[in-house]
Amino acid sequence: MALRFDNAFVRELPGDPDRSPRRRQVAGALFSRVQPTPVADPRLLAFSSEVAALLGIEEAELRSPAWIGALAGNDILPGMEPYAANYGGHQFGNWAGQLGDGRAITLGEVVNDAGQRWEMQLKGAGPTPYSRSADGRAVLRSSVREFLCSEAMHHLGVPSTRALSLVLTGEQVVRDMFYDGNPEAEPGAVVCRVAPSFIRFGNFELPASRGDHTLLNSLIDFTIRRDFPDLLQQGDSPQEPRVRAEWFAQVCERTALMVAHWMRVGFVHGVMNTDNMSILGLTIDYGPYGWVDNYDPDWTPNTTDAQGRRYRFAQQPAIAHWNLSRLAGALLPVMGGPSANRPASDAPAADGEEALHAGLKRFAETYGRLHRVHTAAKLGLAECREDDISLMRDLQSLLHTGEIDMTLFFRNLAQFDVAAPTQALLADSAYDPAKLQAAAQPWQAWLQRYAARLAEDARPAEQRRAQMNAANPRYVLRNYLAQQAIDRAAEGDFAAISELLEVLRRPYRDQPGREAFAQRRPDWARHRAGCSMLSCSS
Repeated sequence: MALRFDNAFVRELPGDPDRSPRRRQVAGALFSRVQPTPVADPRLLAFSSEVAALLGIEEAELRSPAWIGALAGNDILPGMEPYAANYGGHQFGNWAGQLGDGRAITLGEVVNDAGQRWEMQLKGAGPTPYSRSADGRAVLRSSVREFLCSEAMHHLGVPSTRALSLVLTGEQVVRDMFYDGNPEAEPGAVVCRVAPSFIRFGNFELPASRGDHTLLNSLIDFTIRRDFPDLLQQGDSPQEPRVRAEWFAQVCERTALMVAHWMRVGFVHGVMNTDNMSILGLTIDYGPYGWVDNYDPDWTPNTTDAQGRRYRFAQQPAIAHWNLSRLAGALLPVMGGPSANRPASDAPAADGEEALHAGLKRFAETYGRLHRVHTAAKLGLAECREDDISLMRDLQSLLHTGEIDMTLFFRNLAQFDVAAPTQALLADSAYDPAKLQAAAQPWQAWLQRYAARLAEDARPAEQRRAQMNAANPRYVLRNYLAQQAIDRAAEGDFAAISELLEVLRRPYRDQPGREAFAQRRPDWARHRAGCSMLSCSS
């Protein structure tokens, strides 16, 4: 069945008149048309049946030579109009100028039978004008990680881009994994990413940095019309200050929702640059990410960030706010008032700066509210009271000093017996039994506090356990699990990818026979490449 493409981004927005693949600075345009570079021997390794269904693609079709060719970048199917987006961004706190889709090529926007719009984007399909000195390709290890994590996050209930397919290219790609002067040839691969929109904070920052308010206004208007249509009541214009103010506030709210879920499940993005922040509040660009194993608020999986730890686990809410502040700065000149290309006599309905501050305030309020909701859910409480915040904070301190596995501990906590608050539930989540033993008295004191708090709720134990098991996953994509699948794939055994995907489809259910996927990180993985620290090439 042919898909219905409605490529609004390239139809309605200014594009680059130069269609050559040469690397360049692109001004006055939001995208450049580009063709994927064909590969030698594409092979479909894995796909998400749920994402295929969203797009309206039958699984048999997906396995056909035509579709495998399209998902590798070898063929362009009817209706596809490939392009690479032009954007900038703040990277590790510094303005980086033009960045753009250096190894991502959007094929087009599919509108399914339900009227939902889904952009299809290939990652690793060859160079674009924004590739700078790179080749636009991706290696198998990073592609496996992106494919699996996109779907794992969705099934955890975390807002995320999705992944349709993982294709082996049959070609080698040279990468220096840790930027230490030891490049190696690795198998190449292409992931097809799917999302309602891939617009990022950086798409707005770049024209703002160049003073191109016409282009900036065009992108804002388009984004509101296409991606936030509910903001437009009958007769409303996306240029109305009230509409734009609410749009920014919703971006802030969605970002808060996303990060609150990251903190709930122990996810660390690793590269929270503004060019990696989705305007829809979706987790985007899975590079050196990771899940917290032994609880450590200062942990980051990114080798590039090993010294400053800017994007460490506990810092993520603050960084999200900082990134939103950079977006607000980019939007300020066109949010209302005489500076927004309107006569001084044409007073706006709302002051632009005030509207942006209100949006940032909504981020703080939304994150604070969700933090309390998630605290109650993770601890199995009917509500989160003021003293419950300190109860959780004290628990996190014990988890940190005792080197306790975050995922295992909170899952095991659902089995806590109020009548017998013992430390038995800690046994299989401790990485260093000696540290646990040294803190035996503080742990016992906390468990007794917790038992007393649960007694105050006086709810049935089964109700509490159901609440906790819906908030605390049994299975997450630990780095070592992903690395094991990558190691097997490098040897030609690709079954582990689909096996792991199947487990991650039901992260909150106990799955008999799959206990190996719900264990703490083994000692051999503590410092191994790919299992602890990763680079942006990972």
